[in-house]
Amino acid sequence: MAKGGKRPKGKKITLSVAKNCIKITFDGKKRLDLSKMGITTFPKCILRLSDVDELNLSRNMIRKIPDSISKFQNLRWLDLHSNYIDKLPKSIGQMTSLIYLNVSNNRLTTDGLPVELNQLKNIRSVNFGLNHLDRVPTTLGALKELQEVGLHDNLLSTIPNSISKLPKLKKLNTKRNPFPKEEESDTFVDSIKRPDNLHLVEEKDLCGPCLRKCQQAQDKLNKIKSMATVEPRRAIFSSLVSPNSTAKESQEEWR
Repeated sequence: MAKGGKRPKGKKITLSVAKNCIKITFDGKKRLDLSKMGITTFPKCILRLSDVDELNLSRNMIRKIPDSISKFQNLRWLDLHSNYIDKLPKSIGQMTSLIYLNVSNNRLTTDGLPVELNQLKNIRSVNFGLNHLDRVPTTLGALKELQEVGLHDNLLSTIPNSISKLPKLKKLNTKRNPFPKEEESDTFVDSIKRPDNLHLVEEKDLCGPCLRKCQQAQDKLNKIKSMATVEPRRAIFSSLVSPNSTAKESQEEWR
């Protein structure tokens, strides 16, 4: 922080600068990427680009997100991770097209998460990791489309059943929270490992094409099993003392 407690001015984002930061994603969506720009305040000029599909303001120094962000009605992807945000605006509930929301590595408390989050009926992935949450808002239990929830590195002592029992949940990251018991974090993860529905039928009940598909799938499985029994060749790292790395293991948590 600058002398006298003043906040750094940060980079000035003009409409022209913002327009030049619009990229087209591989699936044809418009992404406004203003990450790592040294921004300290939400640039109001980008509200004139509210037709974009994705907005990336991550890795800046933004402290407040204004209510006007709800003007991004087409937004399906919002990345605000690694800023200084301690509160989300109530208007975020109006952004019903959101599918992905990342607010990890901020200064969010549980009181900084508005009840209106329960209006994001289409959202599939939320990341609240690396914040200061001491409890999980039960309103998240209303988001039936959720598939991934990041709650790692917070101050949580428990996880509501309404979260761990979400019907479409595939991944729930609760690592490095002060749970009463060390194994409790694993319990939450195990609780969402649901087997897919399994229907057994006899071969005579299958049509020709279906039977061939099943046989092909079985042949592939048998091939994989036979390959697994072969001892893999060890890689030789002549110039390295220790070739192992934990970076790959933790990569998923920092996405």
